[in-house]
Amino acid sequence: MAFCPSCGAQVAGAFCAKCGSAVAGAPPAGGAGYPPPGPPPAGYPQQGGYAPQPAAAGMADNVAGMLCYIAGLITGIIFLVIEPYNKKPNIRFHAFQSIFLHVGIIIFYILFGIVIGILMRVVGLFGILGLLSPLLMLVFFGLWIYLLFATYQGKTIVLPIIGPLAQKQAGV
Repeated sequence: MAFCPSCGAQVAGAFCAKCGSAVAGAPPAGGAGYPPPGPPPAGYPQQGGYAPQPAAAGMADNVAGMLCYIAGLITGIIFLVIEPYNKKPNIRFHAFQSIFLHVGIIIFYILFGIVIGILMRVVGLFGILGLLSPLLMLVFFGLWIYLLFATYQGKTIVLPIIGPLAQKQAGV
């Protein structure tokens, strides 16, 4: 059995199966043999196995900005933590605006529930005040949908009170 002069592996033919070097004086292994393999394709290491592929470039800024609004607090915080997106001021703005918007809605509904509860007990306006909550939910839902589509189209919507706070936090 012959050994490869380059890498020292055992050779059964005229070429080393491990590194592809020609082996002088090696007996042919049943036939004409195979030509030595060429250089490995790009992305493969020299010694077998797979090389780690480079990470994808990521998603577009408008898609990442839109996803900041999808689940409010959760996706806003996620995009402030994820590495390539937390360095982009535009995505940081949408993440902060989403967080501030949903925190504001939660606080509004808590205060609204307290005030409506007191007014319904004291004044007894069950019918009129009972319609306000679903109407406000519909308004907030419409604002959420508008922010999703506008951000996806590349527009930056700055909401009246929380928008400047989000711009300040994002460094825009």
